Amino acid sequence: MRGLRIPLTQTQKLRLQRALQKLESLSSKVNSNASVTIADSIPVNYDDGFLKGHGTSDLDGEVVATVCGVVERVNKLVYVRTLRARYKPEVGETIVGRVVEVAPKRWRIDINYSQDAVLMLSSINLPDGIQRRRTAVDELNMRAILEENDVVCAEIRGFQHDGLLLHARSQKYGKLERGQLLSVSPYLVKRRKQHFHYVEEYGMDLVLGCNGFIWVGEHMETEDDMVIDDQANNTDHQLPKPSKYSMTIEEQERAYTPLETRQYICRTVNAIRVLSTLGFSITIEVIMEIVAMSMSLNEIHEMLGSEFCVQVAEKEAERRSSTKKSR
Repeated sequence: MRGLRIPLTQTQKLRLQRALQKLESLSSKVNSNASVTIADSIPVNYDDGFLKGHGTSDLDGEVVATVCGVVERVNKLVYVRTLRARYKPEVGETIVGRVVEVAPKRWRIDINYSQDAVLMLSSINLPDGIQRRRTAVDELNMRAILEENDVVCAEIRGFQHDGLLLHARSQKYGKLERGQLLSVSPYLVKRRKQHFHYVEEYGMDLVLGCNGFIWVGEHMETEDDMVIDDQANNTDHQLPKPSKYSMTIEEQERAYTPLETRQYICRTVNAIRVLSTLGFSITIEVIMEIVAMSMSLNEIHEMLGSEFCVQVAEKEAERRSSTKKSR
């Protein structure tokens, strides 16, 4: 309950404290051998030899932990993985960021890291979808693709002298529109095989960025690459896409997000905020469970109230307890 900033009555405090204690007891039993705090001794095999990694130190002939976390072992390497650390990018991770600067042949992206990432013009799909060399005309029209404050989804390509490199050459990457961007602690979003989620029931997309930025928006259909190539072969000149100023009133109305979809987006956003407040891991399964719980509420903003947070904590404690018993 330390650091939890929600107004609670005395009864709600007791209920929340009971639920958190139950969760703590369940997690401590699972990771009792792996969890360490500062100055705890780490058992190692001195005969086979070992390598001290991050979060470890040698004190009086023993290996002790210098940070709080979980002991990890990779062959002879022993290190401590911190549970609540700043975001450390790795190659291949899916991230969500916001454009902060349009520079020559590149965009600078804020990805919740100590330095901005770089998205090159050559590392993004052009609006016409044709695979070709980038020309001076493309460089002049960079703001038509991405401009300041646009939200973009990309993948970490690698590290170079000028910073972190991104690429968005797949159809699932690129500019994100018609939704909300949330910022949570990066340790709450675990790296998984799939970070893109299409919730067909609610007609929305979720992108759980490993950097702690989460996007919740209306589902946008992506065109197939074969269809784009066929269209490019059949037409000699690509017509520019109509802007919002040249669209008719009927076209603008069709471009708006329906009210029902916006309500689902707000419920999902509030569910993620509740999980972030309680410090629970954020996964698509848990998010959808909280959204289903919120359907009984008439007002969406009631999800951010203290009573709903206590109910989520109690439900999470019951879920983990039942999962452990089933094993």
